Amino acid sequence: MEYIRVTKDNIGREHICCAISGDNDVQVASKKEWLSQRFDDGLVFLKSVERGKCFIEYIPAENAWCPIEALGSIYIDCLWVSGSFKGHGYGSDLMCACEEDALRKGRTSLCILASAKKKPFLADPGFLAHRGFSVCDDADNGIQLWYKPLSAGAEKPGFRDCAKHPHTDIPGYVLYYTNQCPFNAKYVPIVEAAAKENGIPFTAVRIGTKEEAQNAPTPVTTYSLFRDGEYITNEQMNDKKFLKTAGH
Repeated sequence: MEYIRVTKDNIGREHICCAISGDNDVQVASKKEWLSQRFDDGLVFLKSVERGKCFIEYIPAENAWCPIEALGSIYIDCLWVSGSFKGHGYGSDLMCACEEDALRKGRTSLCILASAKKKPFLADPGFLAHRGFSVCDDADNGIQLWYKPLSAGAEKPGFRDCAKHPHTDIPGYVLYYTNQCPFNAKYVPIVEAAAKENGIPFTAVRIGTKEEAQNAPTPVTTYSLFRDGEYITNEQMNDKKFLKTAGH
């Protein structure tokens, strides 16, 4: 398998979005804009030369859109290999490339979000354990921070207090999200409209800066849904799934 690094110079012509085939889709535009604004912060997006779900996205932890303390670490935003690419070792290829890049840059560890049991849109804990990762911190909602030390004496990363105890004081359903996940550009407005049409209290909070993300009340800033202050899920929803969750 050949891989290509997406940069400011080639992002306009590269296919980058997960399960989205049309490059003119609003989701693609949203994701490309978000990536373009992160490249100067050291973000790397490495993908298969073929179109499909086979890529890794990572960034120096101090610039991660995640409420963690991880001095010297590389934070992996997303590692996604599925469809016809799954089962060929491409996930290991991408992880090795990330690790080699981290070592070249003098980084002391890698870290990534997961959970004890596989959750949608989070890394597979079985794969992480196989690659030498282990849990270094837990949040109250079951989300875990996993890490792999790359040098002796590497400090263990950890969640900030705001993420260890996910909670919001905003009543009703509250969704915290960023444009890092392309699906949000399409489905957040759809869920907002469904909630309004059915009289369901719903507030969408778009996290628009690194600082906001690093102080968010949840470890998963790409998508976290709360109900009356309590965390529910990080799984992106369409209108039907949201209404079912809300009992409609």
